[in-house]
Amino acid sequence: MGNGALDVEALSQRYGPMVLRRCRQLLRDEDAAMDASQDVFVRLLERRERLEARYPSSFLYRIATNVCLNRIRDQKRRPTTDDDVLLTIASAETPGAREEAMVMLDRLFGRHPVSSRTIALLHHLDGLTLEQVAEVVGLSVSGVRKRLRGLRLTLKEMETP
Repeated sequence: MGNGALDVEALSQRYGPMVLRRCRQLLRDEDAAMDASQDVFVRLLERRERLEARYPSSFLYRIATNVCLNRIRDQKRRPTTDDDVLLTIASAETPGAREEAMVMLDRLFGRHPVSSRTIALLHHLDGLTLEQVAEVVGLSVSGVRKRLRGLRLTLKEMETP
C-alpha cells in the first residue's frame, strides 16, 4: 500500500465484514451499522491519496470506532422523540439510574480527549489488551495505560463528595 493511493475496493472486500461487525457492536442497530460501515469506506475513499495504512485492520477498526462514536454523540445532541424517551424509561433498571450513569460518563469523558473514550471502550467494553488498544489507537502501551489511569483518577475525584 505504500505505492500511492490505497486500494479502497480491496480493503472494503477484505475488511468490510470486520468494519460492519464493529459498527453493529457499537450502534446496536442494523441500519445504522450499515450506514456507518459505508461511511468508513467513503472517508477512506475521499482521503485515499493522503493515507497510508501499514496495518489496515487496526486502521479501519479505529476509523469505524470513531465514526460510530461520532454518530452516538450526534444522536444525543438531537432533540429526543417521545419514542426515545419511552424506550429510555422502559429500559432503565431503576428510575433515573440510566440517566445518572449517562450524566456521570458525560462528565468523566468531557474532561478528557475523545481518544481516551475510545481507549476505555476498546479495553473495558471490547476486552482488548493494552497492547491491542495501543495498536488500534496508535499510542504506546504506556500511553494507553496513562490515559486509563487518568480516567480512573477523574472518576475517583467525581465520586468523592
